[in-house]
Amino acid sequence: MDGYATYTPKALMVILGAMAIALGNGWAAWSAEESGGYGLGRRATDEEIRAWNIDASPTGDGLPSGQGTAKQGAQVYAGKCAACHGPTGAEGPKDKLVGGRNTLTTPKPIRTIGSYWPYATTLYDYIHRAMPFNAPQSLTADETYSVIAWLLFQNQIIAEDAVIDAQSLPTIHMPNQNGFIPDPRPDVR
Repeated sequence: MDGYATYTPKALMVILGAMAIALGNGWAAWSAEESGGYGLGRRATDEEIRAWNIDASPTGDGLPSGQGTAKQGAQVYAGKCAACHGPTGAEGPKDKLVGGRNTLTTPKPIRTIGSYWPYATTLYDYIHRAMPFNAPQSLTADETYSVIAWLLFQNQIIAEDAVIDAQSLPTIHMPNQNGFIPDPRPDVR
């Protein structure tokens, strides 16, 4: 026998095996499409979707009910935020949250809530979603609004007795609100 007699059946088996796998995968995908799924998981319930839908837009859409003041926020901040951001929010060791006003055009800009953030509602979205670092999403709506009130007061954006809630937060004009360039691309809204 020449060397081809033993090689041909092996090559044929490899080709037939590859075709069987491809056909099997194609049939599985086709039957999954026919049945409306791949047999994995389940549709999320409306309640589950609401629980994950925690974003807040610059207009205030998505903000929950609740309220807070700077005085209430000082207590929450001291207990849940100061370890990372310092007792007044200006020290760190993590990101500074207070100060930095009028530094964005300097060689060493200080990006804080009071100098950089364009919308006050972003505070709710970020703090509620990601803070405190060791227990994200653990703050109640009232605690979140209170911390925001304290931070805005510390940055001299609101009065100490201001009440922050879903109606008042979107109306706050942040110092750098007009510091961002609008995106003129037609496919971006």
